[in-house]
Amino acid sequence: MEACAITDTGQVRSMNQDVVFSSTTPIGSLNNLFIVADGMGGHRAGDFASRFVVDHLVEFFGHRYPEKDVHGILKEGIRQVNRLLFEATEKEAHLNGAGSTLVVATVKGNVLYVANIGDSRLYLLREELEQVTRDHSYVEELVALGKMKRGSRDYMENKNIITRAVGAGRDVDMDLFALKLRSRDCILMCSDGLSNMVDEFEIEYIIRSEDGLERKTQALVDAANRSGGRDNISVILIDPQISEVSL
Repeated sequence: MEACAITDTGQVRSMNQDVVFSSTTPIGSLNNLFIVADGMGGHRAGDFASRFVVDHLVEFFGHRYPEKDVHGILKEGIRQVNRLLFEATEKEAHLNGAGSTLVVATVKGNVLYVANIGDSRLYLLREELEQVTRDHSYVEELVALGKMKRGSRDYMENKNIITRAVGAGRDVDMDLFALKLRSRDCILMCSDGLSNMVDEFEIEYIIRSEDGLERKTQALVDAANRSGGRDNISVILIDPQISEVSL
């Protein structure tokens, strides 16, 4: 397995409220671990929330949980950290409203396990680039109800309004996914600073290039900045290196 993670402030924001974590080696009971968190709630609150979420998740996952399966570990860790963040922000007035999006991934054997809350995303590149996670956002809820068209003017103007975030309440709902990987699959995790600035055709073109993983990751960040870089940009690119023998 090979991975590269980059986070960048972008061209407009003065502070980077995105936090990424990438480990291709074991963390507790997990064989590897990848996290993207995008903070929200104002200048200090968003920075605090995303860092809190990533640091506490890595601490939780660092312990071994032999009685739990992978999804059980992810679910329990996120629930505990959500509760801790909610309680921490309740005690400090300047942190009121703090929260964070979250996408977490780990690979065991030839299976990709994913958890997500909010609008940070995980894509899988196979025959084409496919978004695995589902945005928890106002516009996507209206699209699902048939009341808004994806890509419309109203959609683009309101796509940053999210309906779920870590720390927004004492309890949190998350989506969980498990996908069998194939040889030559590539995994992309990102904050909306990439997905809102670079269309999926260009993202796929960059990932399919002959460049190494690090140059591809930097090229994605550069593309978001060229398009205006209106938000913080975080990208994790993962080559799981699944062999035909393991399928």
